[in-house]
Amino acid sequence: MDSGESQRDESKGPTALAQVGPCPVPPEQRPLREYEQLLASWFFAWPAGPSARLPRILATAWLIALPPCLLVASGSVSLRRDVPQLVAAAAVAALLPPLLLLLRQWLGWNYVRRRLQAHIVEYEESGWYDGMVWEKPPAWRQQDLLVARHQVSPVLARIVRGIAVTTSLLLSGTALCQAL
Repeated sequence: MDSGESQRDESKGPTALAQVGPCPVPPEQRPLREYEQLLASWFFAWPAGPSARLPRILATAWLIALPPCLLVASGSVSLRRDVPQLVAAAAVAALLPPLLLLLRQWLGWNYVRRRLQAHIVEYEESGWYDGMVWEKPPAWRQQDLLVARHQVSPVLARIVRGIAVTTSLLLSGTALCQAL
């Protein structure tokens, strides 16, 4: 193996790489490490877990947001007289927090996917925004592409489905509020 290639370092886990040559990118800024940090994160691990976990968490967020939304909607004099429209308006408004949670997750996972798919790694060497760039060796690039394709893309697809369902519920709920 020549000095420009990389090899697996089995002692650090299944996705750890050991660079035979010098790697100037700090370990915490490597795309594969950022992926592992997302998986270890409490918030970003939601869509990566079992498929029933994300809808349950989003439903819980909706239920938590519903009482404050009911309280705010009850401040409207016209809605106070029409209870079904009050409940429908509050239910639609309570969809915004789950939608914002999904958008934040999409931003995080999409960032990591783009870093994994890139030919180069942009990093900060000193923390003073010096903007260094390093080209990935072919072995790193291949492994990063596999992780992006087989690990990150399904998570992003699940998030996009959640965004689509939440948005369609929001739009159909808004139409229902107008029809009432």
